Amino acid sequence: MSIILDISQVDMEFATPSGSFVALRNVDLKISKGEFVSLIGHSGCGKSTVLNIVAGLLQATKGGVILNGREIHQPGPDRAVVFQNHSLLPWLTAYENVELAVKQVLGSRMNSKEIREWVEHNLHLVQMDHAAHKLPNEISGGMKQRVGIARALAMQPQILLMDEPFGALDALTRAHMQDSLMVIQNELKNTVIMITHDVDEAVLLSDRIVMMTNGPGATVGEILEVNLERPRDRLALVNDPGYTGLRAQVLRFLYEKQRKVEPIHSAAQKKPGSKKRSAA
Repeated sequence: MSIILDISQVDMEFATPSGSFVALRNVDLKISKGEFVSLIGHSGCGKSTVLNIVAGLLQATKGGVILNGREIHQPGPDRAVVFQNHSLLPWLTAYENVELAVKQVLGSRMNSKEIREWVEHNLHLVQMDHAAHKLPNEISGGMKQRVGIARALAMQPQILLMDEPFGALDALTRAHMQDSLMVIQNELKNTVIMITHDVDEAVLLSDRIVMMTNGPGATVGEILEVNLERPRDRLALVNDPGYTGLRAQVLRFLYEKQRKVEPIHSAAQKKPGSKKRSAA
């Protein structure tokens, strides 16, 4: 597969009252067209910072990001972002939220009939055509997130960026959303970069899992190839040795190689101010 995105030697530093904070150091990652890549790591490892640099919301201190031969300097419709918060406009219906994005990005290329059909098509993709004319406060959290995904897909982005898109959902809704995303990605062959803290989600959905080291100065620690056949069935994978082996590798990285070591104070250590007792 051809490389669509090249994250090259990216450093990211932030100015703070106590001095410069190095969030990322020398992040290198190449992503192929149609690939599903998950970023995983402990809190503070710079996952969202990487995503925001790719989205054009942040400019790297050093290095850069090349998308289809062009360097990214700012946000653009070629990269659609789905956040944990759906960010729907509350005064617009599900249909109108998607329609607004389509008109802004594709309005010059489509007439009214084509726009309507395209909006309806994308709502159908996420199984939300039945609630097209409902307001956000009239639908559930999972349904809101489906509309957010429909809005992102309707922009026809080259890359879909997802920042813990199912993190705020209950377990059952989350599972349904993961299954829907697998079906959509299999049909559309989108290039997807997703941030997650969920090891099972990463293994289930991904072609590769990028495991980040702890910050500050976080970078790519290991990259795990997920060679499980598609389409994937979560129930069939429960006892699959390939699935359980991959899951164990991610857990080993997170909780052995990158565990956050807390200081251990032994009860035998001398307390401050205590006097050394002489031998009898």
